[in-house]
Amino acid sequence: MDIKFIDTNGIKIRAHIEGSGPLVILVHGWPESWYSWRKQIPVLAKAGYTVAAIDVRGYGGSDKPHSISEYSLKKLAGDIIGIIDSLGFEDAILIGRDWGGPIVWHTALLHEDKITAVAGLSVPYYRRLSVSPIELFKQIYKDKFFYQLYFQNEDVAEKELEADIRKFLETTYFSGDYRGMADIKNAAFTPFSDKKPESKFLEGIHSYDTYPDWITHNEMDYLINEFEGSGLRGPLNRYRNFDLDFSELSHLMNKKISQPAAFLTGSHDPVNFFVLPKGYINSNDLRDNIEPQYEQLIDAVLVDGAGHWVQEEKADEVNVFLLNFLRSVS
Repeated sequence: MDIKFIDTNGIKIRAHIEGSGPLVILVHGWPESWYSWRKQIPVLAKAGYTVAAIDVRGYGGSDKPHSISEYSLKKLAGDIIGIIDSLGFEDAILIGRDWGGPIVWHTALLHEDKITAVAGLSVPYYRRLSVSPIELFKQIYKDKFFYQLYFQNEDVAEKELEADIRKFLETTYFSGDYRGMADIKNAAFTPFSDKKPESKFLEGIHSYDTYPDWITHNEMDYLINEFEGSGLRGPLNRYRNFDLDFSELSHLMNKKISQPAAFLTGSHDPVNFFVLPKGYINSNDLRDNIEPQYEQLIDAVLVDGAGHWVQEEKADEVNVFLLNFLRSVS
């Protein structure tokens, strides 16, 4: 595996690159790292692709601009296009998870000539609402805690979460996986908590004494070291751009994803419950819900027994899904 620091869009992005062939860029979510794709990189590279797993700006070894506006979807899409150009490719296939989903969806919308196909995990593409999502959240969660509202105030979440990175990562990861979602009211991301608006992120989230089988202590140590070096401001700034994104991307209001696309999520991913009160029932239910947003939805898969970190919790199933998708668009 080759580590490169790529000049793109006025910053440097760290990428872990393996393989040869068509370019596939893997874009992680919050709070993750290129390392979150460690179970996919060698599989996709062996299948005949140049795989570039990046640290999104603000994370790990990539540059970390201070300004909130530096983390808009338009800026992040520009980073992806610069990576394609810097690596000497004409175009790329994008795969994103969690916040990486909106990043790759919008890169595909803004740069249709550079993105040949796009897949997302955990967060599907939905067309622009008539109001900013953050304004909608303020209405829905005016009397209760919602983590995305909590993240809006600069330095508040940073102070809480950076005080103990290990506690933050372990609590967040373990409450959002399949095991953690068994107690949905005490999971990190769900809107079903009884917490009040003045609560803190980690307050009331269930913690575990044992690790789940999808991550080891050594793997967690790597991630902890990354965040102890990078801090949380950059990652949290992504949540502070809803209004700017709403303004800058107004021309995409009725735009569908035109490229061949696919989506996969875990049956117990908390994001599912943002969309439907009881989540998705099966893959057909999932497809019916999201297909109107795409011109060419090749596949929509609901993986049983997985939570929010599906590419790690169910790596084999995700790898089969990604290989099938890549073969269908190559």
